[in-house]
Amino acid sequence: MDMDEIQLHMMEMSEKGYYCSQILLKLGLEAQGKQNTDLVRAAGGLALGVGRGAGTCGALSGAACLIALHAGKGCEEEEEDERLWLMLEELWDWFEAEVGARYGGVCCDDILSDGTPRKQRCGPMVARVYGKTMEMLLEHGFDPTESRDG
Repeated sequence: MDMDEIQLHMMEMSEKGYYCSQILLKLGLEAQGKQNTDLVRAAGGLALGVGRGAGTCGALSGAACLIALHAGKGCEEEEEDERLWLMLEELWDWFEAEVGARYGGVCCDDILSDGTPRKQRCGPMVARVYGKTMEMLLEHGFDPTESRDG
């Protein structure tokens, strides 16, 4: 899918009631040809700044989970990839510069403080976060279409 198709798919998921963190993980799983209802459901806990608005934006925390999906430890037999923490730091720095500097912080309340409707502000931002996350994975040698499970 190209970015226009991805954005349309994101809008469809949003209309179906999925939040930013869930949308990012659903897209990541779909890129691998997978579904994981439990993981998507759990990612809902990251939405809206962990439900209060004062917490870190779910797009950032969801993207961090998407990176960890590729580089984190998932079972006793695995080791986390040595690139995980570097990618998470790069993601944070990018998000802080791209979103935090623009809106005065990385929390949902900061990002929406000017009264812009959530879907209007967050939709394009989530698309940029997804694009950046995919770019980072590729730059660090991960194929977003492949699962660590083989």
